[in-house]
Amino acid sequence: MANHASTAPAQIGEIPKPNTGWIWKTFFVLVGITALEFVFVFLMEPSTLRNSIFIILTIFKAFFIVAEFMHLKHETKGLIWTILIPMALLIWLLVALITEGNAIGTAVDNLVS
Repeated sequence: MANHASTAPAQIGEIPKPNTGWIWKTFFVLVGITALEFVFVFLMEPSTLRNSIFIILTIFKAFFIVAEFMHLKHETKGLIWTILIPMALLIWLLVALITEGNAIGTAVDNLVS
């Protein structure tokens, strides 16, 4: 039989323990924000304030997820601003379109009535 030599590198020392502390920190921050969202949704009466708080918390949670899991917080400031400024403009556009749509809907309702 042929004598096969092992080409695997020899391991020296022990395998280091995984660094899971940041994962647990992220998990608890996301659980806290989600719990806060549930508190606002189930304890407040339906209103614009409740919806605004819920949307702000959801956006904050999304930014936190992007920063942690997509490693955006470790990038240069230029790249961060390149991503955040268009996102802020899109949110502004969404708010402006909803506001204008509501105004047009109200005008049409007043015209018909």
